Amino acid sequence: MSAPLISVDGLGKRYRIRHEQAQRYTALRDVIAQKAAAPLRWFRSGAPPAAPAEEDFWALKDVAFTVREGEVLGIIGRNGAGKSTLLKILSRITEPTEGRVVLRGRAASLLEVGTGFHPELTGRENIFLNGSILGMSRAEITAKFDEIVAFAGTERFLDTPVKRYSSGMYVRLAFAVAAHLEPEILIIDEVLAVGDAEFQQKCLGKMGEVARSGRTVLFVSHQLATVENLCHTGLLLDGGRVQTIGAVRDVIAAYSAGSAPLTRESFATRADRRGNGAIRFVDAAVLDAEKRPRGAFVSGASSVFELRLQNTTGEPVRAVHVSVGIENAMGQRVTTWSTSYAGGDFRSVPSGEFVVDIHLPRLALLPGSYQYYLFTTVNGDVADWLLPAGSFEVEAGDYYGTGQLPGPRDGIFISDHAITLTH
Repeated sequence: MSAPLISVDGLGKRYRIRHEQAQRYTALRDVIAQKAAAPLRWFRSGAPPAAPAEEDFWALKDVAFTVREGEVLGIIGRNGAGKSTLLKILSRITEPTEGRVVLRGRAASLLEVGTGFHPELTGRENIFLNGSILGMSRAEITAKFDEIVAFAGTERFLDTPVKRYSSGMYVRLAFAVAAHLEPEILIIDEVLAVGDAEFQQKCLGKMGEVARSGRTVLFVSHQLATVENLCHTGLLLDGGRVQTIGAVRDVIAAYSAGSAPLTRESFATRADRRGNGAIRFVDAAVLDAEKRPRGAFVSGASSVFELRLQNTTGEPVRAVHVSVGIENAMGQRVTTWSTSYAGGDFRSVPSGEFVVDIHLPRLALLPGSYQYYLFTTVNGDVADWLLPAGSFEVEAGDYYGTGQLPGPRDGIFISDHAITLTH
């Protein structure tokens, strides 16, 4: 078996943090007076002024993994987990404090907008400059030049200095150069948020093409659906340490399990609920198809909305209706999940706690924030009604299986459709 294209062993990065004592606002004349008097105070006290307190902060610690040729690795974790620091070390922008990194191939990095661009040079000149920085020959850059320009959509501004480019134009050109010059290793941080929605979709399509071409890709993103769609394996960082590495779905499930599944006030403390209390809602959770906790729903994914309820009567009850109303951020009712629509109300529910699972084979909600309302009746009488009960997030997903991810601007809901051409 050939050696891994990327080998990371015992990697650590330490920073020194200085803690300055907080001071109130001081006028310039007071600062000058304090500086002038400082040597005299030092002489009288016999000791120099105390240095600001310092402490070590390990952005990464004991990180170890390997990436083989053709593998697409998604790196996920919360803000501050060490993802960007890791990519900067792999890109040789930052030196590690300990451990080692071995790259067996030419690497191209897209970490920050315009990295490697000279503001005074034109877009045309920067394509050649940036390509050279990435280790490409002039012949390689020339062969790909027209394709890069067409992808970036900056033809009109090709001979304009990039200092006059918007941040969106910067990222278009930077991504186009990095993605089209075919390095063995492509390292991408979550910089695509700078571009508009159309260009983001274009970039995701190109990244999928790169991944399928057999090149090695390291990809950092908070868009878990994108990571799952593009990556073969996943690596979860937490507090600068590797928590788990393996199949991307398992890693995402581990990350989601550590997140709060829903935003809500405890149902037990809700004083604004209505109903006779014969049945009461106890808890709610977002699960994936294997009933593992998730931090959010994903458009197009098979999911389960799990409700825990309690029959407080001490005996079985009959004709139990349960429904969940979903509203978007504008307060519009988007859909309702109801026993009435899904085969009928429950004929009998036992005493004590029980679980109701709402199975969603292909979630047809667009990315965004939603509120949910919980409602249950027994024999037609309202037992419990929470308005609203809480909220959840829906992340972008490849609903249509085309690599094009529907976004919040595409309406209120997603619908299956086919488009044909008749001659």
